[in-house]
Amino acid sequence: MEPNRKPPLQGTFDCELCGLHVPYSYYGNKPPNAYSVTLLEDCYVMRDPFTSDKDKFLILGSECSLCRKRVCVGTDCSLFYAKRFCLPCTNSHIEEFPLEIKQDLEKRAGSKSQSSQKRDSKGAKKK
Repeated sequence: MEPNRKPPLQGTFDCELCGLHVPYSYYGNKPPNAYSVTLLEDCYVMRDPFTSDKDKFLILGSECSLCRKRVCVGTDCSLFYAKRFCLPCTNSHIEEFPLEIKQDLEKRAGSKSQSSQKRDSKGAKKK
C-alpha cells in the first residue's frame, strides 16, 4: 500500500502477524450509524454479526503507527497506547514505554509460556 493513501471503504482485513482474514465494512474513525462514536485511530471495522442492531460494530484492527503493518487488536498482535503498536515494534522500543506497559507485556509473556508448558506436559503424559 502506498504511504498516505487510505484503503478502500470496504474490503478484506488481513492481520500481518497472525493471519486473521475477515471482511471489513468501514475504514476510518467515525463508523457509520454510530453517530456519537469517534475512534481514537483509523480502524478496520465490521458490523457486529452477533446482533441485528445496525449501530453495533466490531473493531478488527489498525495499522502500527511505526512500521505501518496491518495488525488486529488481539493481545498477541498489538497494543494501543495513545496509538496502535504491533508487538514486534513494541518490543523493539520497549524502553520508550512506561513501566506499566513493560509490566503488562512481561505478564503476557509469562502467562503465554505457562500455558504452552501446560500443553507440553499434557502431551508428554499421554505418551
